[in-house]
Amino acid sequence: MNEVISVVVPMYYEEEVVDECYQRLTKVMKDNNYNYELIFVNDGSKDGTLEKLLTIAEKDKKVKIIDFARNFGHQTAVTAGIDFAIGDAVVIIDADLQDPPELIPEMISKWMEGYEVVYAKRKKRKGESWFKLTTAKYFYKFLNYMSEIEIPKDTGDFRLIDRKVADVFKQMTERNRFVRGMISWVGFRQTCIEYVRDERFAGETKYPLKKMLKFAADGIIAFSTKPLRILMTVGFLSVLLSFFVLIYSLLVKLFGKDVEAGWTSIMVAITFFSGIQLLSLGIIGQYIARIYDESKNRPIYIVRDAYNIGAEKKKDSKAEFS
Repeated sequence: MNEVISVVVPMYYEEEVVDECYQRLTKVMKDNNYNYELIFVNDGSKDGTLEKLLTIAEKDKKVKIIDFARNFGHQTAVTAGIDFAIGDAVVIIDADLQDPPELIPEMISKWMEGYEVVYAKRKKRKGESWFKLTTAKYFYKFLNYMSEIEIPKDTGDFRLIDRKVADVFKQMTERNRFVRGMISWVGFRQTCIEYVRDERFAGETKYPLKKMLKFAADGIIAFSTKPLRILMTVGFLSVLLSFFVLIYSLLVKLFGKDVEAGWTSIMVAITFFSGIQLLSLGIIGQYIARIYDESKNRPIYIVRDAYNIGAEKKKDSKAEFS
């Protein structure tokens, strides 16, 4: 096979899985006689992740390392890997081996059939809590309801993208990134393969509840203005309700009925409408915050150093080197 396959692996405190991840990826690529490169992105890890990667890279020049100046986040690490990839196709896979590298040949087969995006769809997820499974299920339903584009359900970032897709993706410069949504937005011919997601090989999840909530917010706000339209509808209904209350009050006054002003009803009304106003300001503020982030025009990430990557590729990339 003459085509080059780039495999992008974001790494954040993954010293326990570095060796196993490298060995399984290398075995898959060599067993199938692929022309390949493995791009590991060290996303500010302060454990032994980088040292282990450097040891591997010294022996295997197909291993390339991008070392961030600090932690910029999983989605940004994926972005950096795609920026530096030279392959005709780019595979994105996490280091924890929940997504099995052995599926890559099936992805490549679909790519050879003419598909430009091949994403992996989870039909079962091992070792995950009821809470995680339930929230993930309803998150995708809610996301697709709110979004103007359809984002495949039960998918992560484990996928293959064609060089054409990677080149378009590289032109998308937003700071708050939601990679699977961005790739869905790009279009092209897309298909899926199904698989059973394994438990983590070692270590702990890097997506606790707080990060998951931010990730969900990025996905919704980046691909939908529907929250703003919902707020407008709620505002209109609130005005309509106030109008009916006004008419009722006038009728009561005109027909001379005595009605005691209730403290409870007043407080409920004030609290209700104040809550709507604060919620509205919060949602609008999220959109404004993202506009502010974009206006600063800072680099998406900063690279401290890159290993086994040619000077020409460093120059071509849009990375900021420290």
